[in-house]
Amino acid sequence: MTWRVQTLNDGFLRRTREDGLDDLGQSVVRLTAQGGEPCRDALRRARPGEPLILASYSPFRQAGPYREYGPVFLLAAAQPQFSPSLPALLRRAGDDAYLGERIALRAYDRREFMLEAMLVELGLAADLLARWAARPEVASALLRFPAHGCHALRLDRNG
Repeated sequence: MTWRVQTLNDGFLRRTREDGLDDLGQSVVRLTAQGGEPCRDALRRARPGEPLILASYSPFRQAGPYREYGPVFLLAAAQPQFSPSLPALLRRAGDDAYLGERIALRAYDRREFMLEAMLVELGLAADLLARWAARPEVASALLRFPAHGCHALRLDRNG
């Protein structure tokens, strides 16, 4: 696949865990997992009772009209970020799968201007991403959970 899964910025993780501040400079919310919350740092669903952080995060690297912030859940304790392959993430299904059953996908150019957006069943995401990879103007893609709007993944084109 032509996409590279981006991990969260180390500075963001330190700020949220140590200083208690998110990307908007707001205080993070510390809570106990009910179970099933999508942990963006671990790329898995939370287990009941795990200490979590809820924070605003922006996957964008540039200012512009499409730059946005969205919620992310993080495990409260620092740990190595998990980096599974994109095909593995897209194949997972069921209640405990990180990406769930449906996903919102958005394609962006190098200026981080949105080129296209779709809401698809997870099983169709790989085909859509392959079509976007064939378009040279597509530089990155963002995946969001459609119901609650949490940021799921940023994908950057390899090379």
